[in-house]
Amino acid sequence: MNKGYLANGLFGLGDRLINELVAKEVRATIPGVNLYVPQENMSINDKAAYADSLAIAGADIKALKESDFLVAIIDGVEIDAGVAAEIGAFSMLNRPIFALYTDTRQQGRDNAKKIEALVADGTENQFMYRNLFVVGLIKQNGMIVSTVEQLCEALKEKLM
Repeated sequence: MNKGYLANGLFGLGDRLINELVAKEVRATIPGVNLYVPQENMSINDKAAYADSLAIAGADIKALKESDFLVAIIDGVEIDAGVAAEIGAFSMLNRPIFALYTDTRQQGRDNAKKIEALVADGTENQFMYRNLFVVGLIKQNGMIVSTVEQLCEALKEKLM
């Protein structure tokens, strides 16, 4: 049975909803997968209760070590700090990382006017920047995809 870990922010409604959607699709794509989703772990994420930093780190590191693959959502103005830490920790295991990056500003990379505007003064940047160290950690053993459908296809290809 495959074990996986879904890394994303989990405090805002948008993050929680995308986590639910991605978890549902991953579970449908890989029958019997044991997918750890931190927001589903109420021992550390019941916000009416209390879990300290050591409890949170311990639970998540344990799940990362037990996982065969990592799905990391790298959307947002910057990659979520927790997600970047999970990518870093998981990369040390040399297991596949599948990053989902859906930001529409990555489209049009072949548009000459966008490139010219960027080169002209640097302030007309119509693209998003991702931390290159984190991107490199993903690419060492994995890939970055743009849609949930591409994510599921990549998971099927690599894990089944």
